[in-house]
Amino acid sequence: MLKVLIPTIMLFPTIWLATPKWLWPTTITQSLLIALTSLSWMKWTSDTGWTTSNTYMATDPLSTPLLVLTCWLLPLMILASQNHINPEPINRQRLYITLLTSLQAFLIMAFSATEIIMFYIMFEATLIPTLIIITRWGNQAERLNAGTYFLFYTLAGSLPLLVALLLLQQSTGTLSMLMLPHTQLTPLSSWGNTMWWAGCLIAFLVKMPLYGVHLWLPKAHVEAPVAGSMVLAAVLLKLGGYGMIRIMVVLEPMSKHLIYPFIILALWGITMTGLICLRQTDLKSLIAYSSVGHMGLVAGGILIQTPWGFSGAIILMIAHGLTSSALFCLANTSYERTHSRTMMLVRGMQMIFPLTAVWWFIANLANLAMPPLPSLMGELMIITALFNWSPWTIALTGLGTLITASYSLYMFLTLQRGPVPNHTTNLPPFHTREHLLISLHLIPMILLVAKPELMWGWCY
Repeated sequence: MLKVLIPTIMLFPTIWLATPKWLWPTTITQSLLIALTSLSWMKWTSDTGWTTSNTYMATDPLSTPLLVLTCWLLPLMILASQNHINPEPINRQRLYITLLTSLQAFLIMAFSATEIIMFYIMFEATLIPTLIIITRWGNQAERLNAGTYFLFYTLAGSLPLLVALLLLQQSTGTLSMLMLPHTQLTPLSSWGNTMWWAGCLIAFLVKMPLYGVHLWLPKAHVEAPVAGSMVLAAVLLKLGGYGMIRIMVVLEPMSKHLIYPFIILALWGITMTGLICLRQTDLKSLIAYSSVGHMGLVAGGILIQTPWGFSGAIILMIAHGLTSSALFCLANTSYERTHSRTMMLVRGMQMIFPLTAVWWFIANLANLAMPPLPSLMGELMIITALFNWSPWTIALTGLGTLITASYSLYMFLTLQRGPVPNHTTNLPPFHTREHLLISLHLIPMILLVAKPELMWGWCY
């Protein structure tokens, strides 16, 4: 654990002491070395599943894929931001990379925490750098509004979680993730039980986000700079799913009766966000709403608490992390050239950038869960688990899958096909940096097809 966390913390002096000329190359190289080191976590040697580095930090096959995804994303975020942060004063560039690095450090500590209260503190700490990135480096004036939505939705959801955790500590005497599955809860009154159960879950459902409490997400995505959108879609939403899987072990006896409204909302959200995507004109908004739909499926898989549901949720979280981050990078490349996110104004791109059209095509296929990509594996496992739980769910999940395919194809055809507008004929060509960035998203996803057990090695 420390072999990754300490080099991450050592990035801070590198950022502030590097000369302006070498700032970007050194930070990208060091963060890429950290990402490659993190791959060593994929070797599980422990019989119990937990590999501890000290009393408060450990990895197990649930947190490992998310930790590796977190580490893999930092060099990609720095690579993606280079073009639009470069013109700024050098100290602002240093501050920007410092915020991204601090986000990685908080996320590593969140995913590897063995104490739930430490996880909660790190879960909240990720708010600060993300908020600064959105409100300081966002594109439009609405970024302050987006930051307010992001902050208050997340805080309003997570304060009940703090109270619920303190109650849990009082009744069991421990908040260790290794001990909680084996402890006996002292029953509260039935109404108190329900409130406590809701308090434990609502923070994570807001973070995922569940349809109904999702309004902060499209705003935050649309206003954030590219690195903000990438880390938000790829890792921060997964904090919600990870927290839910961890806390569901404790909530086991009560969940049988209380999950129905949440599953209905999650499945209804898949269909509704898909229909919203079909009406979007703003490219980043469309990708943001598609994230809500995918995470609805993940929420459904986790809430039914079956091994297939959990495994499918983990696979879909990893696949969605890579796919949505790649889509935001592609959206940013067209935005940097045309300075517009309106899809009708950037159509016909296949004629101008044929190789980029291939990247768009692969990313869209990954988004609509094309076989044999991991997103299909995750979706199929969750849909099967939900069907086994209740056959009626197939109506909503099946419809959601069809709509997902429709808006993915709509996005691809609108952007890549059709007549080329006059204002796009003399756009600057794509850089090797951008092709490298997209390939570092899509190649790992294609490689995961060959060894999917890296994602689903952990199961109840």
